[in-house]
Amino acid sequence: MTVELRPWTTDDAPALVTAVAGSPELVVQLGGAGPATVGQARDIILAQLPFNDSRRNWAITVHNAVVGNVGLSAIERRHGTAWAYYWLAGPARGHGYAARALATMAGWAFGDGLFRLELGHRTNNPASCRVAARAGFLAEGIERGKLLYGSERYDVETHARLRTDPEPDIKPISLVS
Repeated sequence: MTVELRPWTTDDAPALVTAVAGSPELVVQLGGAGPATVGQARDIILAQLPFNDSRRNWAITVHNAVVGNVGLSAIERRHGTAWAYYWLAGPARGHGYAARALATMAGWAFGDGLFRLELGHRTNNPASCRVAARAGFLAEGIERGKLLYGSERYDVETHARLRTDPEPDIKPISLVS
């Protein structure tokens, strides 16, 4: 099975529309504005899924079909830190793609000079917690009421991985430029 990480392109817009249509909870991952059209998806790819100095996003692909995203934001070179995140469309869940993508991306980030990667997940999302742990991210604590989705607040468990932490025993994914 060919699984790869590569930067998003606007040609991925139809796949983003399909992913969100099949997994409406992804709207939260996209800032509350899920794309209903290819044009809206192109705008989201350009605005929220860039590959630049401060944000890096990789499409997770299986047999060249986009099934998710793994990324870094708030890349801060002075302290060598960044915020990591990931999501998968519903049909791609349960195959280990997210953990493999997160571990691969972390290895890339450490090779690029970063030292500490942080991430957070809602405490009511145990699957995301398992992804973080499997990719070598250690739990550090709970941030109460951190996220607001609609009118509901959610507690977040924060995890981090340091460049000096042990490598997780997980098969990396190919990175394609």
